[in-house]
Amino acid sequence: MTTRTITVHKRDHTGREIWHYEGQALASGDTWILLEARFNVPGERDAGYTVFRFNDRYIERFFSDRWYTIWEVHDVANDQLKGWYCNIGRPAIIELNDVYYDDLALDVWVDPLGHCRILDEDEFATLPIDAITHAYAVAAVDAVRTLVATRATPFDQIA
Repeated sequence: MTTRTITVHKRDHTGREIWHYEGQALASGDTWILLEARFNVPGERDAGYTVFRFNDRYIERFFSDRWYTIWEVHDVANDQLKGWYCNIGRPAIIELNDVYYDDLALDVWVDPLGHCRILDEDEFATLPIDAITHAYAVAAVDAVRTLVATRATPFDQIA
């Protein structure tokens, strides 16, 4: 596959774009795309479980048939694996040069040892979404936990 620039459009639960950035396509299949991107928020952001730094390297997996994304996060200074940030959201829309995903606020952080931390449950609980969307999002958290427990790709790197 020829490397190409992909614009990722992060949208809120209503489908309104709230952020966009560019990454390089590394591989793709019928229902997924793998990208490399850089964290483009200036400075450092200490989230309590890791510190996100400007230019950290991300290997991002988007799926058009799953209710989550998986972002492998590497430190800008030494490329050491920090962990995986898994966004819970509607299945991605993958086009030739664009990826669109609707973030449903709920996230899972997986550290390099395989410990899962559920993030933003309070924010997720207040989203005005229908019961079916809510159920899919909750099931997606369980799906990510299962991937971690079975050491499925990319979690096969867990120490």
